[in-house]
Amino acid sequence: MLTQAQINEYNDVGAIVVPDVLTPDEVRTLSDVTDGFIDRARGLTAHNNIYDLEDSHTAENPRVRRIKAAHAQHPAYAALTKHPKIVAVLQSLWGPNIRFDSAKLNMKCAGFGAPVEWHQDWAFYPHTNDDLAAVGVMFDDMAMENGPLMIIPGSHKGPTFDHHTDGIFCGAMNPANRDVDFSKAIALTGKAGSITVHHVRAIHGSAPNVSDRDRRLLLFQFRTADAWPILGFPNGIEAFDKLMVAGETQQPRLAPAPIRLPLPPATLQGSLYENQKGMKTRFFDMVPAE
Repeated sequence: MLTQAQINEYNDVGAIVVPDVLTPDEVRTLSDVTDGFIDRARGLTAHNNIYDLEDSHTAENPRVRRIKAAHAQHPAYAALTKHPKIVAVLQSLWGPNIRFDSAKLNMKCAGFGAPVEWHQDWAFYPHTNDDLAAVGVMFDDMAMENGPLMIIPGSHKGPTFDHHTDGIFCGAMNPANRDVDFSKAIALTGKAGSITVHHVRAIHGSAPNVSDRDRRLLLFQFRTADAWPILGFPNGIEAFDKLMVAGETQQPRLAPAPIRLPLPPATLQGSLYENQKGMKTRFFDMVPAE
């Protein structure tokens, strides 16, 4: 599925954009399903086990920023965990044995979509090795103005940075520490139907949506079958084995990778957005909207 040039780019940069993975009909179906979820958020006054709501959400004017565990909420989302083109991309990077982890649909609606502060996914769920990646499925065209995913190139080869505030996990890096030069970030832009793939240790974030266009990105976490979670199996080993989407389960492979445990846990639970409210300094609060 991937060319050698794309594989080299992923290995060097820590992320790639693969165009035309989904057909227009597939994107249209997923968009229609998502519109239905937003409409059903009318009347809600608080987050629940499906919806994570914008701070500006009201029962009359629903503003949804995330569908939690999207693969468990609708068959159209679940089908993407085994989409042959997505699986082929991952097999190009890792080989035949692929295990799914989790999914969430992050939405930045036109004009108010919330930012995501700079972080590394690895800080949330370290494994025995770092052959893990997030696959983002674009439901909309993504350009700088509607808050695309942004990556610090090569950061997947560096340290795992502190994601704590006053010793408590908050799910984001403190920009005041100047751990990296955020001006070097590159945007993962593309047309609807494209996918992004970013390494689990790559530093990434996204600015608010300041455009008149939505930005919906369905994010799937995948891993090789020999990457096992350091923090264990909350649903048991049997459930873990059922997450295989290609090939066969493998025994854990231990490889060197810098780890910081996400403990003590974030004060605010529920989603990354809630975790990051524990921050004292927020990068995207300091950056003027364009």
